[in-house]
Formats: sequence, structure tokens, C-alpha cells
Amino acid sequence: MDRTEKREFVAGLAQVFAETSMVVVTRNDGLTVAEVTDLRRRMRAAGVTFKVAKNRLAILALEGTQFDGIKPLLKGPTALAWAADPVAAAKVAVDYAKTNEKLVVVGGALGAQTLDASGVKALAELPSLDALRAKLLGLIQAPATKIAGVLAAPAGQLARVFGAYAEKGQEAEAA
Repeated sequence: MDRTEKREFVAGLAQVFAETSMVVVTRNDGLTVAEVTDLRRRMRAAGVTFKVAKNRLAILALEGTQFDGIKPLLKGPTALAWAADPVAAAKVAVDYAKTNEKLVVVGGALGAQTLDASGVKALAELPSLDALRAKLLGLIQAPATKIAGVLAAPAGQLARVFGAYAEKGQEAEAA
């Protein structure tokens, strides 16, 4: 990389740090090309961006951002993951680290809050944004369904009473 490419890379990474709310730092000790390809595929499927960056350039990009606290985590062969959904990046990284011991979740940051590895793992256990939206929608729809059931019940009971009186009247006419 020449100087202009490095400047463009740092500027692009700084722009990402300004727009995202969660960054996960991982250490990849000896991942094969096939394993990295599999990891990138999983990340991409979840809407997560996974980037291996030189630590020095990443530290320059972190200057003045809310993720300034993750600078000490950038030692050795590290990679950064981020997404629009904060839970997605943590979830994919932690899930992959469970199946492959060569990828280690070092930590991360959620906004200005720096997280260690256990904090990222706790974040990964939270439901995703889509799952939370589905639960909220279910909670909103449940009362409406119950109200409709309560309102329909008296009408059904009234119809059964009228039906019983009609049968009783028919039996009386037949006798």
C-alpha cells in the first residue's frame, strides 16, 4: 500500500466507525483460507462486514471516534466486524469462535462502552433486532386478538341460547 491508499483506507474506516454502533475485535491465529472464506460468508449472510486491517491503520482511524477505547485490543493478527444491527456482529463472531478455536473474540465496543470478550458473548446471547421486532408485534397483536375473542363470545353464547329456545319451541309444537 502506498501513502494515498493508506490515507483512503484510514478515511474509509473512520467513516465506518462514525456510522456504526458496534465493533467486535477478533484475533485469528492460523485460520486457513477456507476457514476465513466460510467466516466471511457467514458474516455477509448476517449483514456483517468483516475486515482484516493493519493495527496501526485501524488505530489511526479510531482517533476521535466513540470506539477509541478498543485501541489496546489491537495487538497481533486482528480483524474487525461491524453491522447495522449491533447484535449480529457479536452473534456471528461468537458462534464461529465456538466451532473454531483459531478465532478468538478479544472484545469490542458498543458505542462509547468498551466490552471485553465476556461482554461481547453476553451481547451475542441477546435476540436480534428482527426477533425483538417480531416479539413486539406479537405483544401488540395479542390484546387485539383477545378483545375480538371476548367480544365474539357473548354473541356466540346468545346464538346458542336462541338455538336452544328454537329447538324447545319445535319440540313443543311437535308434541
